[in-house]
Formats: sequence, structure tokens, C-alpha cells
Amino acid sequence: MPTNTWTESQDLAKGLGVLAHAFAAAVVTMLAALATLACAMAIDPEPGPGVLAVVLCMSFARSHLDHNLRGRIEAAIALPIVGLVVTGVGLLLHRAPWVGACVFVAGIFVSIWMRRFGPDARRAGSLVALPFIVILTTPYIPAKHVSHLVAMVLPIVVALLALFWVTVFQALARRLHILPPLRETAAHMPAPASDSSLRPSASTRMALQMAVALAVSFAVGYVFFAERWAWIVLTALIVNSGNRGRLDVAYKSALRVGGAAVGTLLALTVTLHIGAHDATTVALILISIFLGLWLRPLGYAWWALFVTLALALLQGFNGSTAQNILWPRLEEIVIGAIIGVLSAWLVYPVRSTAVLRRRIADALAALSEAIDPATPERTADGFVAALAQVEQVAPAFRASRFATRRLKPVHPADWIDALNACRVPAIALIATGQTPGTVRKAVGAARKALREPDGLLPALEAMRESLMGIDPVPPPTPVDVPLH
Repeated sequence: MPTNTWTESQDLAKGLGVLAHAFAAAVVTMLAALATLACAMAIDPEPGPGVLAVVLCMSFARSHLDHNLRGRIEAAIALPIVGLVVTGVGLLLHRAPWVGACVFVAGIFVSIWMRRFGPDARRAGSLVALPFIVILTTPYIPAKHVSHLVAMVLPIVVALLALFWVTVFQALARRLHILPPLRETAAHMPAPASDSSLRPSASTRMALQMAVALAVSFAVGYVFFAERWAWIVLTALIVNSGNRGRLDVAYKSALRVGGAAVGTLLALTVTLHIGAHDATTVALILISIFLGLWLRPLGYAWWALFVTLALALLQGFNGSTAQNILWPRLEEIVIGAIIGVLSAWLVYPVRSTAVLRRRIADALAALSEAIDPATPERTADGFVAALAQVEQVAPAFRASRFATRRLKPVHPADWIDALNACRVPAIALIATGQTPGTVRKAVGAARKALREPDGLLPALEAMRESLMGIDPVPPPTPVDVPLH
């Protein structure tokens, strides 16, 4: 079978597997959201707590704050404290906007800067950042049927309910083999690259870029869009989150704007034919969220499309109409995306190719270790985990290659394809326990070529050829010799 055809079939199978897993995860998340929604509506039958319930369930399901027992305990203890703080920030944003904006920017900055202190600090940062994000993603709908004290405590109760139901449904899904079991993958993950060569460090750069983007977004929003500033801030926050370099931010910005534009057109069409906001509207909101969760692995544009539709349908519950708010919202999304891109490119920028080369270096180091005769227990887990890290940055590079294919005969995306082509033969070779010298030499040459990017693609292709040229011989099976 030709290499290209074989690779395409492997990509198709991988894509179908991702969609199947995403479908199961979306079903489990929606069940948890419905359970939390029912509890929230029983406490306060108003749209505000219900919207918060759904948003928090989606956030908890994706952030994996309940990854293990320790994580669940940490989240359960910290959520009430963080919830009270963020309730105060929310009040500041409505009553003292500039003070609230300063506190918001400082909170997000600290949550990102904390990543430099290791996995535990990263988890704590995620927990700190989550409620701030909820402030922007949950429309402000004032409570009318409960006291002021209950209204302040209710977000904390809903957060704990969301954490509980997400934990219950995910555990049940794993017990029924609907979701894969949790695995402690830290031992198989490649060691994070040192950022000692960067001044400031990568985490500090990301935190500074985010702080500048948020500060400018708040300023532009407050001055020019006093009633709709949140969408500018939210977009800048989204496109700079998980920043993997300048190209990654530009790519996410394009997906955010494109998805929101299509979602706006679809939302206008749907809302024109629905009329009153009733049970049908609620069902359509939940269906839109489910489709966004399911198709998100295919690209952020799908998520932006369906969330735009869901939020458009939601507008009727706080007295607005989709027709009056969607086009201005799209304008604000574009402004926020521009601010996010400018911040990533002008404030201590990180080159995306440098990020990619670092991750390829980690993958090659893991492969070299796996085929080293001196390694006592050879396994492909580290190599597979490192390839997953490379694949995280692949979509932006592939989109760039598509847009510039006539300008660049060799593109960094070609490095990713060449490395991925080594996946199956490398895993097969590692499984046999063989350590052929030709392969070790080719891997070493590829690692050296990282210093000179012009020679990296030929070196990776030579490594692939060396792996494909090895006929893996399984280890001998012990044979029972009869005793006479």
C-alpha cells in the first residue's frame, strides 16, 4: 500500500475514534448538566442559576479538576472560598467597573504565572481561573424570587452541585466502560522543557500577554461598548488561553471569528422562526451545547458556532432579542480577537516554530530512550505521549501551510507529518525489544538536525525510511522441552 494512502487511512480511523470518544464525553457532560440544572431550578426557578449550572458542568468536565480523589477534595474545599471571592469581583464589575477590571486582570495573571511551579500549582491556577471565566460566559440575569443573601450563596451551591454530578456521571461512565478509565500518565509524559533560555520564562510571558490583552480589552470595552464589554474581554481571554506561540493565537482567533460569524447567521435564521421563548427554546439551547461539545475536537470553530447559537437563543430570557444583539456581538468578537493577536505578537512574543521544535525534540528524545539498549524496560508510552504534545500544535501549522503552500516549498507542518509517519513502525519496533543500530543512528541524526531546521525534514524522512526498512522480529517464545 502506498505510504500516503496508508497514512490517510490511519488518519481517518484516528478521526473516527476521536469523534466516538467525544460523543460519549458529550453525553456524559450533558447528563451531568441536566442533573445540576434540575437541582438549581428546584432551588431557584430562574434562568440565572440554570445557566450557571450548565456552564460550570461543561467547565468541570473539560478541566478535569476531579481527576482523582485528591482533586475532588481540593475542588470541594476551594470552590466555596473562590466562589465568594469571585462573587465579590462580579459585584465590583457591576458597581465599580474599573476596580473590578483590575482585580479580574490580576486574578487571571496569577493563575497563569503559577504554572511555573509545577503540576500542583497548575491545577490550583486552573481552579482560580475557572470562576473568573464563568463571570464572562454566564449572562448577568438578576435574581427576582430569592433574597439577596441567598443570591450570593447560590453560585457556591450550584458550583458544588456541578462538581458532584460531573464526578458521579464520569465515574459511572467509566464503570460502564463508556469512558476510558483514568490513568496516571505523569510517568509517561515527557519532562517539560526547561525555559531557562527564555527571559522572562514561558509562563511569565503568557501571563504578561494575557494581562495586557485583558487590560486593553477592558479599556476598549468600557470606553466604546459600555453595555457589551464582556464579549471583547472574553474573546481576548479565549484566544490567548493555552498560548502555544504567535501562530496558535492567530489560528484560534480566525476560528473564533469564523465560527461566531456562521453561528450568528444560523442564530438569526432560527430565532426568526421560533417566536416565544419556551420549552422548545430550552431544548434547542441544550442541543446546541451538545453539538458544540461533540464537535469541538474537530476544531474550535464548531464550538464557537454552536455556542453563539445557544447564547442567541438565551437572550430572550433577559429581555434582549437576538436580532438586536448578535451583529454588535460579532463586531466585539472581532475586536477582542484583534487585541489578543496583537498582544501575542508584540508583548514578549514566542515563536511557534520554536515551540514546535522543542516538542519534536522531546519526541525524538523519548524515541531514542525507548530504543536504547541500556534502557532496562523499553516502552512506547513516552514517545506516544510526546507525539500527542506535537499534535496539539499541528492544526495551526497545517492551516498556515494551506494558506502559504505556494510561498513555502517546505513548511514546519511537513516536520509534523514526517514525525507522525514514524509512529506505527516505531511502536512496532519498540514492542519487539530490538535496538537496530541503523535506526539509532537515524534518530540521532534527526536530533542533531533540530539545530539546523533546513535539514530537519530530510533527517525525519530518513528516520522514517530506516524504521520502515526494519522487519520487526518478535522476541522468541519460550518452548517447553520435554524431559526424558
